[in-house]
Amino acid sequence: MRLVILDNYDYVSEWAAKYIRRRIKDFNPGPDKYFTLGLPTGGTPLGTYKKLIEFIQQGKLSFKYVKTFNMDEYVAIPRDHPESYHSFMWNNFFKHIDIDPKNAHILDGNATDLIKECNDYEKKITDAGGIELFVGGIGPDGHIAFNEPGSSLVSRTRIKTLNNDTIIANARFFGGDLSKVPKQALTVGVQTVMDAREVMILITGAHKAYAMHKAIEEGVSHMWTVSAFQQHPQTIFICDEDATLELKVKTVKYFKGLMDLHNQLIEEK
Repeated sequence: MRLVILDNYDYVSEWAAKYIRRRIKDFNPGPDKYFTLGLPTGGTPLGTYKKLIEFIQQGKLSFKYVKTFNMDEYVAIPRDHPESYHSFMWNNFFKHIDIDPKNAHILDGNATDLIKECNDYEKKITDAGGIELFVGGIGPDGHIAFNEPGSSLVSRTRIKTLNNDTIIANARFFGGDLSKVPKQALTVGVQTVMDAREVMILITGAHKAYAMHKAIEEGVSHMWTVSAFQQHPQTIFICDEDATLELKVKTVKYFKGLMDLHNQLIEEK
C-alpha cells in the first residue's frame, strides 16, 4: 500500500492525473490492446478530470484506445437528468476528450431488468480484460461507490438501497427536496474494485480525515468499506494535508519520507 500526501486539493488532482497519464502511456494501448480504467463521480475527482482534459487537449495523452467503466448510477432517474451520473461524466469529462462513446461504460439505472444489467456489467468488465486501474473516492463514512457501511467486502455489481444519511447528503443536488433524491442505485461491488490490477483512492478534506484513519491505520472492516483496499497488492491512496488530521504523526512522517520515490511514479519518460 502506498500513501501519497500532498499539500492541497489542487496538488492531489494534478498528481493523480499525472499518475493516470503515466499508467496509460506505459501500457501503450492500441487497436488490439485497450487500457481499461475505472472511474468515479462526485466532487473529489473533478480536479483530476480537469487536468486530464488539459493533457489530452495539449496532445500529451489520448483516450482513443481507453475503455472506461464507471462505478455507479442512480436508479429510475432519466439518463439526461442533470444529476444522473451519465450527465455528470459527459458534462465534466467525456465530451471534452477523444474517447469513443461506445467505450465509455456506465450502468443503466433505467434498465428493464436491473439484476441482468448488473450481471451484464460484470461480464463487460471481464470481456474487456478486467480493469487495469480503478480510481475511486470515498464518503465521510468510508464508503466507496455505493458500498455503504455494512456492505459485503466480496460484493459484486448490484442494486443498493441508499441509507438515510446518503439520501440527506445528496439532497443538496436535488434542490434540498428529499422526495426527489433517488432511493436506490446500481453500484460495482467492493470485490469488483478489488479485482482491478491497481486501485487509486482519492481522499481530500478534513471531513474525510476519520475515514482516512480507518482506511490506513485500523483493520479491515465491512463498516468502513474503503479499508478493504489494505489487502489489495497494488493500492495507492492520494490525499491532502487536511485528510491526514486523524492520522498518527509517525504514520504521516513515514509516508512523507517516501515522497521522492512516489514522485518518480509520475515522471514523464
